[in-house]
Amino acid sequence: MDQMTISEIIQGYKQKTFSPGEITTFYLQRIKSLDHYYSAFITVPEDEVLARTEISEKKLKLDDDMHLLEGIPVTYKDIINTKGIRTTNGSQLEKEYIPRENAEVVKTLNDAGAINIGKVNLHEYAFGITSDNPFYGSVKNPWNTKRIAGGSSGGSAAAVAANFCLTSIGTDTAGSIRIPAACTGVLGIKPTYGMIDVKGIFPLSWTLDHAGPIAQNAEDLSIVMQALTKKSYQVSERENLKGFRVGIPKQYFNVNLDPAVSKQYYKALKDIERLGADLIEVDVSFIQDVLNTARNIATPEVGYVHKERVKSSLELYSNEAKKVFERSRKTGAHEYIDALQQRRKMTAEVTNLFGEIDVLITPTVPHLPVEIGTKYVELKGTKEAIDDSMIRNTCVFNITGHPALSIPCGLSDDNIPVGLQLIGNYYEERKLLELASIYEKAYLQPFYLQRSGIC
Repeated sequence: MDQMTISEIIQGYKQKTFSPGEITTFYLQRIKSLDHYYSAFITVPEDEVLARTEISEKKLKLDDDMHLLEGIPVTYKDIINTKGIRTTNGSQLEKEYIPRENAEVVKTLNDAGAINIGKVNLHEYAFGITSDNPFYGSVKNPWNTKRIAGGSSGGSAAAVAANFCLTSIGTDTAGSIRIPAACTGVLGIKPTYGMIDVKGIFPLSWTLDHAGPIAQNAEDLSIVMQALTKKSYQVSERENLKGFRVGIPKQYFNVNLDPAVSKQYYKALKDIERLGADLIEVDVSFIQDVLNTARNIATPEVGYVHKERVKSSLELYSNEAKKVFERSRKTGAHEYIDALQQRRKMTAEVTNLFGEIDVLITPTVPHLPVEIGTKYVELKGTKEAIDDSMIRNTCVFNITGHPALSIPCGLSDDNIPVGLQLIGNYYEERKLLELASIYEKAYLQPFYLQRSGIC
């Protein structure tokens, strides 16, 4: 049962090779025996798992039409409301909060037959990108437990990489699906802004927040996207990328890179060119002061979301969260409005790129995942805060709302994953998934085999 795809499990159910009970038991046993190494989970709702499993097994015995994710184990970032199952938001303040309703994404996947086998760890209230959580433990990278898994959806990515589930639903405000996917060697997609309903997900910054899936391969990611959006993202049978116009940025994204990231990025571009894609250099000099734009949008919105909690329960937040609120108080209306104006300009410029290209490709993260507790990274003599360096390439597309996907593109010399970011025009997720599928079939099978043995 180890390392099966969603399609393989569904086919096994149809052929009576195994049952949903056997599958969920397999994953629950893995979580129980191994998660103490990774701190990926906050809550494992075994009663809920049993109840949902029984429903799936009854459907199979009656030979009812199977739903798209019937009997498939999924997890949810613990900022996503799950009815009757505690949802902590990675916080001390809401450590016993039990929602009365499911978030829309949970309702949708329940309707598709999915089985929620756990709520996974995250950075407190999604405030950061390391998933170094003072209340539920630091999420550890399955490739090297001394290193971060990325964040804020670190538990989601670690759970998928460690094969504790087939897919996990995370959130992404500045890169929080794509960054941990890159750090842990799995795939994650931030769809077009607004495509996936975020009702019932605790907000971080409501004009930047996205929800989306993390999975082990492009086919599984496509199936979960279909379940979430009711649109078909069937993986192509094509074996080449002829006709794909791939944009390579001249500026910003591919400068000041860790040599290990640079090596794998340029190797991936050569591989994509070998598959028949046309590589086209594009001018992205309009991308300037992105980090300040992202901060000046997000920080006031964060402060507004938490204002009542801060008044009544500030002492229950971590020191890191308190610093976020302090910055929020110092960000004025003029800075916020100026950032919104910068967003409009940047959005138009990024959209214009897709008149000449189909997909833009960048490194997902400029450097490898750092050791837990690291606050700064130095690249080519420039010292940069981790919270800035890790979102440098991803936050642009939260600002503009374009869809973006991270896929592994190789390993460093010390076996740490490197991620490749694919960006498309609005509602063109299919192109991203198709490119990812063709690329992984041609080049990533040895990587996936190595990933299957990490734990």
